[in-house]
Amino acid sequence: MAIITLTTDMGLNDHYVASLKGSILKSIKDIHIVDISHNVKPFDINEAAYLLASCFKEFPENTVHIIGVDSEPIVNFSGSDGSFPSILIYKKQYFISNDNGFFGSFLKEEEADSFWRIEDILSNQKLFKFPTKNLLLTAGISLIKGNKIETIASPFKVYKKAFSPIAIIEKNLIKGYIIHIDNYGNAITNIHKSFFERFGEETSFTIYFKKKDYFINKISNSYNEVPQGEKVALFNENNYLEIAINRGANENGGGAEKLFGLNINDIIRIEFTPQGSRETIDSFFT
Repeated sequence: MAIITLTTDMGLNDHYVASLKGSILKSIKDIHIVDISHNVKPFDINEAAYLLASCFKEFPENTVHIIGVDSEPIVNFSGSDGSFPSILIYKKQYFISNDNGFFGSFLKEEEADSFWRIEDILSNQKLFKFPTKNLLLTAGISLIKGNKIETIASPFKVYKKAFSPIAIIEKNLIKGYIIHIDNYGNAITNIHKSFFERFGEETSFTIYFKKKDYFINKISNSYNEVPQGEKVALFNENNYLEIAINRGANENGGGAEKLFGLNINDIIRIEFTPQGSRETIDSFFT
Protein backbone atom coordinates (compact mmCIF):
# COMPACT_ATOMS: atom_id res chain seq x y z
CA MET A 1 0.00 0.00 0.00
CA ALA A 2 1.31 3.45 -0.91
CA ILE A 3 2.26 5.89 1.83
CA ILE A 4 2.07 9.67 1.65
CA THR A 5 3.06 12.01 4.49
CA LEU A 6 2.01 15.58 5.12
CA THR A 7 4.10 18.27 6.81
CA THR A 8 2.57 21.75 6.80
CA ASP A 9 2.27 25.02 8.68
CA MET A 10 -1.53 25.07 8.19
CA GLY A 11 -2.58 24.12 11.72
CA LEU A 12 -5.79 22.19 12.38
CA ASN A 13 -8.28 25.00 12.95
CA ASP A 14 -9.13 25.46 9.28
CA HIS A 15 -10.22 23.28 6.38
CA TYR A 16 -6.87 23.16 4.59
CA VAL A 17 -5.59 19.82 5.85
CA ALA A 18 -8.98 18.18 5.32
CA SER A 19 -8.93 19.46 1.74
CA LEU A 20 -5.52 17.86 1.18
CA LYS A 21 -6.66 14.53 2.56
CA GLY A 22 -9.90 14.60 0.62
CA SER A 23 -7.98 15.16 -2.60
CA ILE A 24 -5.74 12.20 -1.85
CA LEU A 25 -8.60 9.83 -1.02
CA LYS A 26 -10.58 10.92 -4.08
CA SER A 27 -7.62 10.09 -6.31
CA ILE A 28 -6.24 6.98 -4.59
CA LYS A 29 -8.52 4.62 -2.70
CA ASP A 30 -5.94 2.35 -1.10
CA ILE A 31 -3.38 4.56 0.65
CA HIS A 32 -1.96 5.38 4.07
CA ILE A 33 -1.88 9.10 4.94
CA VAL A 34 0.55 10.00 7.72
CA ASP A 35 0.50 13.42 9.40
CA ILE A 36 4.03 14.33 10.44
CA SER A 37 3.04 17.79 11.68
CA HIS A 38 0.68 20.60 10.77
CA ASN A 39 2.01 22.88 13.50
CA VAL A 40 5.25 23.98 11.88
CA LYS A 41 5.86 27.63 12.66
CA PRO A 42 4.44 29.54 9.66
CA PHE A 43 6.95 29.70 6.79
CA ASP A 44 9.70 28.09 8.90
CA ILE A 45 11.38 25.75 6.42
CA ASN A 46 14.16 24.92 8.88
CA GLU A 47 11.72 23.55 11.44
CA ALA A 48 9.99 21.53 8.71
CA ALA A 49 13.35 20.15 7.62
CA TYR A 50 14.22 19.15 11.18
CA LEU A 51 10.94 17.27 11.60
CA LEU A 52 11.33 15.37 8.33
CA ALA A 53 14.98 14.58 8.99
CA SER A 54 14.02 13.21 12.40
CA CYS A 55 11.60 10.60 11.12
CA PHE A 56 11.88 9.87 7.40
CA LYS A 57 14.22 6.92 7.96
CA GLU A 58 11.35 5.08 9.64
CA PHE A 59 9.41 5.02 6.37
CA PRO A 60 9.81 2.44 3.60
CA GLU A 61 11.20 3.07 0.14
CA ASN A 62 8.98 4.98 -2.30
CA THR A 63 7.20 6.91 0.44
CA VAL A 64 6.06 10.30 -0.86
CA HIS A 65 6.52 13.26 1.51
CA ILE A 66 4.58 16.49 0.87
CA ILE A 67 6.04 19.59 2.53
CA GLY A 68 3.51 22.41 2.49
CA VAL A 69 5.51 25.17 4.15
CA ASP A 70 6.06 28.43 2.25
CA SER A 71 4.76 26.58 -0.78
CA GLU A 72 3.79 29.40 -3.13
CA PRO A 73 6.18 29.52 -6.12
CA ILE A 74 8.10 32.61 -7.15
CA VAL A 75 8.40 32.52 -10.93
CA ASN A 76 11.69 33.88 -12.24
CA PHE A 77 13.18 31.69 -14.95
CA SER A 78 16.28 33.85 -15.47
CA GLY A 79 17.10 34.90 -11.91
CA SER A 80 18.26 33.05 -8.82
CA ASP A 81 15.48 34.37 -6.60
CA GLY A 82 12.76 32.17 -8.09
CA SER A 83 11.35 29.16 -6.30
CA PHE A 84 9.69 26.29 -8.13
CA PRO A 85 7.85 23.22 -6.90
CA SER A 86 10.46 20.47 -6.94
CA ILE A 87 11.02 16.81 -6.21
CA LEU A 88 13.99 15.49 -4.28
CA ILE A 89 14.77 11.79 -4.39
CA TYR A 90 16.83 10.78 -1.36
CA LYS A 91 17.33 7.34 0.14
CA LYS A 92 14.77 6.07 -2.42
CA GLN A 93 12.03 8.31 -1.01
CA TYR A 94 10.34 11.32 -2.63
CA PHE A 95 10.28 14.76 -1.01
CA ILE A 96 8.05 17.30 -2.76
CA SER A 97 8.34 20.94 -1.73
CA ASN A 98 8.73 24.41 -3.06
CA ASP A 99 12.46 24.99 -3.63
CA ASN A 100 12.61 27.69 -0.97
CA GLY A 101 15.60 26.43 1.00
CA PHE A 102 13.87 23.40 2.50
CA PHE A 103 15.94 20.91 0.52
CA GLY A 104 19.20 22.55 1.56
CA SER A 105 18.19 22.58 5.21
CA PHE A 106 17.01 18.97 5.03
CA LEU A 107 20.07 17.54 3.27
CA LYS A 108 22.72 19.73 4.89
CA GLU A 109 25.94 18.21 3.52
CA GLU A 110 24.34 15.04 2.18
CA GLU A 111 24.00 14.33 -1.54
CA ALA A 112 20.63 13.84 -3.23
CA ASP A 113 19.93 10.78 -5.33
CA SER A 114 18.46 13.18 -7.89
CA PHE A 115 16.63 16.49 -8.03
CA TRP A 116 13.78 17.52 -10.31
CA ARG A 117 11.97 20.79 -10.97
CA ILE A 118 8.32 21.19 -11.96
CA GLU A 119 8.32 24.10 -14.41
CA ASP A 120 4.92 23.81 -16.08
CA ILE A 121 3.14 25.93 -13.51
CA LEU A 122 1.97 28.93 -15.54
CA SER A 123 -0.60 27.14 -17.68
CA ASN A 124 -3.28 27.60 -15.05
CA GLN A 125 -3.21 30.50 -12.60
CA LYS A 126 -5.63 28.66 -10.32
CA LEU A 127 -2.77 26.37 -9.35
CA PHE A 128 -1.34 29.23 -7.26
CA LYS A 129 -4.50 29.52 -5.15
CA PHE A 130 -3.60 26.48 -3.04
CA PRO A 131 -0.13 25.41 -4.22
CA THR A 132 0.37 22.69 -1.63
CA LYS A 133 -2.69 20.90 -3.01
CA ASN A 134 -2.68 21.96 -6.65
CA LEU A 135 1.05 21.69 -7.34
CA LEU A 136 2.87 19.63 -4.71
CA LEU A 137 0.17 17.12 -3.90
CA THR A 138 -0.79 16.71 -7.56
CA ALA A 139 2.80 15.73 -8.33
CA GLY A 140 2.85 13.27 -5.45
CA ILE A 141 -0.39 11.62 -6.52
CA SER A 142 0.96 11.29 -10.06
CA LEU A 143 4.03 9.45 -8.79
CA ILE A 144 1.97 7.15 -6.59
CA LYS A 145 -0.20 6.27 -9.58
CA GLY A 146 2.91 5.02 -11.34
CA ASN A 147 3.63 7.87 -13.72
CA LYS A 148 7.30 8.39 -14.46
CA ILE A 149 8.89 11.41 -12.89
CA GLU A 150 10.05 12.58 -16.34
CA THR A 151 6.43 13.22 -17.28
CA ILE A 152 5.91 15.84 -14.58
CA ALA A 153 9.36 17.31 -13.92
CA SER A 154 12.76 17.98 -15.45
CA PRO A 155 16.13 17.06 -13.95
CA PHE A 156 17.82 20.01 -12.27
CA LYS A 157 21.32 20.28 -10.88
CA VAL A 158 21.02 22.67 -7.96
CA TYR A 159 18.59 23.48 -5.18
CA LYS A 160 18.54 26.50 -2.93
CA LYS A 161 20.73 26.48 0.12
CA ALA A 162 19.08 27.26 3.41
CA PHE A 163 19.63 30.35 5.51
CA SER A 164 19.75 28.43 8.76
CA PRO A 165 21.89 28.90 11.87
CA ILE A 166 24.67 26.36 12.30
CA ALA A 167 26.42 25.17 15.43
CA ILE A 168 30.00 26.39 15.77
CA ILE A 169 32.90 24.74 17.57
CA GLU A 170 35.62 27.02 18.89
CA LYS A 171 38.36 26.56 21.45
CA ASN A 172 36.74 25.21 24.62
CA LEU A 173 33.20 26.03 23.56
CA ILE A 174 30.26 25.12 21.34
CA LYS A 175 27.74 27.73 20.24
CA GLY A 176 24.41 26.50 18.86
CA TYR A 177 20.78 27.48 18.49
CA ILE A 178 17.32 26.24 19.37
CA ILE A 179 15.75 24.91 16.17
CA HIS A 180 12.51 23.36 17.44
CA ILE A 181 10.26 23.44 20.49
CA ASP A 182 8.08 20.37 20.86
CA ASN A 183 4.61 19.92 22.33
CA TYR A 184 6.03 19.53 25.85
CA GLY A 185 7.96 22.78 25.65
CA ASN A 186 11.28 20.95 25.27
CA ALA A 187 13.86 22.95 23.33
CA ILE A 188 15.78 20.98 20.70
CA THR A 189 19.05 22.50 19.53
CA ASN A 190 21.24 21.99 16.47
CA ILE A 191 24.14 20.81 18.67
CA HIS A 192 24.90 17.21 17.74
CA LYS A 193 26.32 14.65 20.14
CA SER A 194 29.36 14.28 17.90
CA PHE A 195 30.32 17.87 18.77
CA PHE A 196 30.47 16.95 22.45
CA GLU A 197 32.53 13.85 21.74
CA ARG A 198 35.32 15.97 20.26
CA PHE A 199 36.06 17.30 23.75
CA GLY A 200 36.23 13.87 25.40
CA GLU A 201 33.88 12.22 27.86
CA GLU A 202 35.78 13.33 30.97
CA THR A 203 35.87 17.04 30.13
CA SER A 204 33.65 19.08 32.42
CA PHE A 205 31.29 21.62 30.89
CA THR A 206 28.46 24.04 31.56
CA ILE A 207 25.49 24.62 29.26
CA TYR A 208 24.27 28.22 29.40
CA PHE A 209 20.93 29.33 27.96
CA LYS A 210 18.84 32.49 27.85
CA LYS A 211 20.11 34.17 31.00
CA LYS A 212 23.15 33.81 33.22
CA ASP A 213 21.03 32.16 35.94
CA TYR A 214 20.08 29.27 33.66
CA PHE A 215 22.71 26.61 33.24
CA ILE A 216 23.18 22.83 33.37
CA ASN A 217 26.47 21.01 33.87
CA LYS A 218 25.40 17.41 33.27
CA ILE A 219 24.09 15.36 30.35
CA SER A 220 21.43 12.86 31.44
CA ASN A 221 20.41 9.67 29.66
CA SER A 222 16.70 10.18 30.34
CA TYR A 223 14.29 12.75 31.75
CA ASN A 224 13.71 10.78 34.95
CA GLU A 225 17.36 10.98 35.97
CA VAL A 226 16.45 14.31 37.58
CA PRO A 227 13.58 14.96 40.02
CA GLN A 228 10.20 15.94 38.62
CA GLY A 229 10.11 19.64 37.76
CA GLU A 230 13.91 19.96 37.46
CA LYS A 231 15.72 21.10 34.33
CA VAL A 232 17.54 18.44 32.34
CA ALA A 233 19.81 18.26 29.30
CA LEU A 234 20.02 15.12 27.19
CA PHE A 235 20.64 13.96 23.65
CA ASN A 236 17.40 12.92 21.97
CA GLU A 237 16.81 9.94 19.70
CA ASN A 238 18.44 11.80 16.82
CA ASN A 239 21.44 12.76 18.98
CA TYR A 240 20.66 16.47 19.20
CA LEU A 241 20.97 18.31 22.51
CA GLU A 242 17.64 18.98 24.19
CA ILE A 243 16.83 21.26 27.12
CA ALA A 244 13.75 20.12 29.05
CA ILE A 245 11.88 20.01 32.33
CA ASN A 246 11.22 16.52 33.67
CA ARG A 247 7.47 15.94 33.35
CA GLY A 248 6.99 19.56 32.37
CA ALA A 249 4.48 20.64 29.75
CA ASN A 250 3.60 24.01 28.27
CA GLU A 251 -0.12 23.54 28.82
CA ASN A 252 0.35 23.60 32.59
CA GLY A 253 3.05 26.26 32.50
CA GLY A 254 5.81 23.81 33.32
CA GLY A 255 7.65 23.36 30.03
CA ALA A 256 11.19 24.62 29.48
CA GLU A 257 9.94 27.01 26.81
CA LYS A 258 7.70 28.91 29.21
CA LEU A 259 9.72 28.55 32.40
CA PHE A 260 12.92 29.83 30.82
CA GLY A 261 11.41 32.03 28.11
CA LEU A 262 13.06 30.03 25.34
CA ASN A 263 12.42 30.70 21.66
CA ILE A 264 13.51 29.24 18.34
CA ASN A 265 16.89 30.74 17.30
CA ASP A 266 17.90 31.46 20.90
CA ILE A 267 21.59 30.87 21.52
CA ILE A 268 22.79 27.87 23.51
CA ARG A 269 26.41 28.14 24.64
CA ILE A 270 28.47 25.31 26.12
CA GLU A 271 31.77 26.05 27.84
CA PHE A 272 34.28 23.29 28.47
CA THR A 273 37.14 23.39 30.97
CA PRO A 274 38.68 25.86 31.47
CA GLN A 275 35.33 27.62 31.92
CA GLY A 276 34.90 31.36 31.56
CA SER A 277 34.01 33.56 34.52
CA ARG A 278 30.35 33.99 35.42
CA GLU A 279 30.74 37.74 34.95
CA THR A 280 31.22 37.30 31.22
CA ILE A 281 28.07 35.24 30.62
CA ASP A 282 25.90 38.27 29.80
CA SER A 283 28.09 39.05 26.80
CA PHE A 284 27.58 35.59 25.32
CA PHE A 285 24.04 36.40 24.20
CA THR A 286 24.72 39.63 22.35
